[in-house]
Amino acid sequence: MLNPARNSLFDRYLGISRLLAGQLDFDAIIKAVGEEISHIIPHDHLDVCIKMLDGKYHIAYESGLDTAWSKEPPALLTGSPIRTLLAGEVDYLLSGNALTDPRFHFDGAFASPIIELSLKSRLHVPLKAQGDVIGALSCSSRQYDCYTMEDVENARAVADLLAPYFFALRAAEQAKRSAVIQTEASAREEGLRLGALKLTEALEAERQRIGMDLHDQTLADLTRLTRRMEKLTGVASVPGDALEPLCRAMQQCMHDLREIIEEAKPTVLQLFGVAEAIENHLERSVRESGQTIAWEMTDETGGTLRDLDPTVAIALFRIVQEAVNNAIRHGQTDRIEVALTQSGRALSIEVKDDGGGIGAPENRAGHGIDNMKTRARLISARFEITSAKDRGTLVRLTLPIQPKNGAEIG
Repeated sequence: MLNPARNSLFDRYLGISRLLAGQLDFDAIIKAVGEEISHIIPHDHLDVCIKMLDGKYHIAYESGLDTAWSKEPPALLTGSPIRTLLAGEVDYLLSGNALTDPRFHFDGAFASPIIELSLKSRLHVPLKAQGDVIGALSCSSRQYDCYTMEDVENARAVADLLAPYFFALRAAEQAKRSAVIQTEASAREEGLRLGALKLTEALEAERQRIGMDLHDQTLADLTRLTRRMEKLTGVASVPGDALEPLCRAMQQCMHDLREIIEEAKPTVLQLFGVAEAIENHLERSVRESGQTIAWEMTDETGGTLRDLDPTVAIALFRIVQEAVNNAIRHGQTDRIEVALTQSGRALSIEVKDDGGGIGAPENRAGHGIDNMKTRARLISARFEITSAKDRGTLVRLTLPIQPKNGAEIG
């Protein structure tokens, strides 16, 4: 014959299980099951304390009396009156007079609600999931010596029903919180990227303006001075051997200035596009270096490069320009290969040389690599620089393809 008391208790547990179904937040669960739990464990105050995933903080959810425990933001576990239970140091806490129980009152303890609401009897059992203590179920009464070990066992049964739900809700809350944080961080990063990109556009425009001014004014002035000096070499009163070194120095100055203008205002890029500008820069740089360097450029993008936004095109060219310059000036290379390819919705640019690689500090060209990384980040491209399989350096740039109107290219 069934024990009526046990049968009634079992019905209460089933009632708690039914009430848990469909609940989607901590407060709703506590409010839903509080009344049913009161038939199993009489109480004036019920709360569930949940440990945060960081293991340092906890937060409380209440039913019955309202206390500061649920109104405060997440608090440190070290200040919890039941810290020993939450840390797994004890299996339960049972007190007939919590007003004076030293386990709840210690230096730094957040125990003021116990005193303010006169919560004399207190019972606490852990909530466990996957072998870990994730929180605690607490019942309090304003009467002295209200709870017994039988109540502790009943509370453990209730805690076993609640723990899986709170464990799942805690994971969902953390995932939601992480998603919000990630979204906010991404928005801030995108805002900074777009701001930096606009600044880069302004700097590029200013760079080109300076290049044009140098070409139209400074270079023209130097050309006129050079011609006047050349004319003076035919004047008898002016010794030719005095003017010849000056003429050579002027010619070299004009040559260097033309290089600066070309760097500042890549006209081939503006007129013909990225591939042609890269090939032109590669050929000219190798020729003017005076070194015996073989070079090759392949373009298998099918004209996709022509559809790029001008700012993106300039950034790509500047990155390749820096990589080629580094290979010539610092790589001690005999061969440079540039490959432009497209795979699906991604554009890839590789600059490979057979020089000394990037392992030694002397092979790193000042802030050049950092500049390449920054330019790549501004256009949302992935930048890689590694030592090639045999010898030398490999610079790889991968860019999701976006045409001028912002729609992806198939």
